Amino acid sequence: MTTRPDPPGAVVASFFETFETELREGFGLAVSGGGDSMALLHLMTREAQARGIPCRAATVDHGLRPEARAEAMRVASACMELGVPHEILHWTGWDRRGNLQDAARHARQRLLGNWAACHGLGTVALGHTLDDQAETVLMRLARGSGVDGLSGMAQARREGGFTWLRPLLGLRRDALRDWLQERGIAWDEDPSNADPRFQRVRARDALAQLEPVGIDAQGLAETAERMAMAREALDHLAGDLSARALRLAGGAVRIDAVALREAPEETRLRLVSAALRWIGGAAYRPRLDSLRRALDQAAAGQWRSLSGVLLGERAGQLWLCREPARVGPDVAPDALWDGRWRLETAPREAGLRLGALGTAGLAHCPDWRDTGLPRPALLASPALWRGETLLAAPIAGCGNDSGARIVAEFPYPALPH
Repeated sequence: MTTRPDPPGAVVASFFETFETELREGFGLAVSGGGDSMALLHLMTREAQARGIPCRAATVDHGLRPEARAEAMRVASACMELGVPHEILHWTGWDRRGNLQDAARHARQRLLGNWAACHGLGTVALGHTLDDQAETVLMRLARGSGVDGLSGMAQARREGGFTWLRPLLGLRRDALRDWLQERGIAWDEDPSNADPRFQRVRARDALAQLEPVGIDAQGLAETAERMAMAREALDHLAGDLSARALRLAGGAVRIDAVALREAPEETRLRLVSAALRWIGGAAYRPRLDSLRRALDQAAAGQWRSLSGVLLGERAGQLWLCREPARVGPDVAPDALWDGRWRLETAPREAGLRLGALGTAGLAHCPDWRDTGLPRPALLASPALWRGETLLAAPIAGCGNDSGARIVAEFPYPALPH
């Protein structure tokens, strides 16, 4: 006998029970106006209001279609009827080069993150469904992804200082549209969802063709769930290696080279990939062949650049540090620099800037060798400047007492510095 799926309302109620800690102080909803996100808006709002939990919504207008503004306004109207505060966020940064969908996805996350931060929200809910999960697994399978890629999208993900939740990940797209239709709730269809120029659309079409041989959305979603379990086990092994072989030092990472080489290759590569992403801010792991080549060259005593990070082995330690040439632009002293650094005490004096120490700044830090950090790590470390005058270099240990900290936590335990 076929088991009848739980109705959307019951699934969302159960989700609130599971993620009570993340949701109870209030959360954001990313609502595009499509069927999935409109279901997210109505389901999550009803449950939140029943529990006395505040929420607010935002719609990103990418400015790519003339209809987008009207669609965003329809979301605003729906939110007003529900009593949910709503804002429209505008994306104006695309230079019309590169992968449009990838650029749009990164822009959405950045805009939603800024919006959530402005309203003191630590959690944002997204409207991805089981069908989205299946399409993601199929696309990653086509790219030859390993365990991490095939684990698909997580129901909860911590990134950029926020928790991103996917309450509808276990629900089918058609079930959500049926739920909306039963209640007379309208939604908009984005024509790009039927444009075969986009890989996700082609994956959706391919999935329909694969169903006769037993490859369907439910099966691929279950594969993702199993791969997520395997990923958890592999992360545990990487965490164990990190706890006995890795230290964080001044924004850099150093790993005992002998312990690293003795570990299974998957564990070794997983730990180094985590360090690369933590330092360089890349969204994904580097390609396997590039990572292997970089580690081989580092072991041979060369500094190798990969994903905006320099790798080099010195005195039995593999060092990973930010590549000086790849650091972000200078910012105001109270702003986030290079995607991860903040000053502990940001001076209010006008005309100051936070940027890289660089060779000019390092020349004013005669005792930099006492830090024990490689020179490239210090060149890429934060420094406070007034014009061309160095005021502070917290990692290099010179200047005034404007300590610096990294806002992103390292994903694994580490030895004390």
